[in-house]
Amino acid sequence: MVSTDGTAEQYYPGRGLGLPASGVGAAASFGRRLTAFAIDIVLSALVAWLITAPEPPQNMSLLVWALMTVVTVGLFGITPGQAVLGIRVVPIGGGSLVGAWAIPRTVLVFLLIPPLLVNVDGRGLHDRLCRTVVLRTR
Repeated sequence: MVSTDGTAEQYYPGRGLGLPASGVGAAASFGRRLTAFAIDIVLSALVAWLITAPEPPQNMSLLVWALMTVVTVGLFGITPGQAVLGIRVVPIGGGSLVGAWAIPRTVLVFLLIPPLLVNVDGRGLHDRLCRTVVLRTR
């Protein structure tokens, strides 16, 4: 891409959304998002084990993960894993709460494939369908 003054402009994830290239407010990297998801899965498994012990948690860990994700993203825009990694979910077009969009977003993340279908702005299919973006907070 070439700007009006003839210099080359670099494209980076989030540029099409008006986000900065790096730092606070930039699009979160796939690595950060994946690591936050892994932290949330481990935390959910531990909580589920506490509920079902001494029996294995089986599907209880999925239920704990879904409830934790819907509630924390819907009300606060952040899961525990995202808090650890310094990222959060925000709606496109302003506002700070994801609200009810947290439900279909969580269902799509559960399916695993939508988050892997990332566009040039670093947004997975689940984010595009639910009008959200994951940003760095630090």
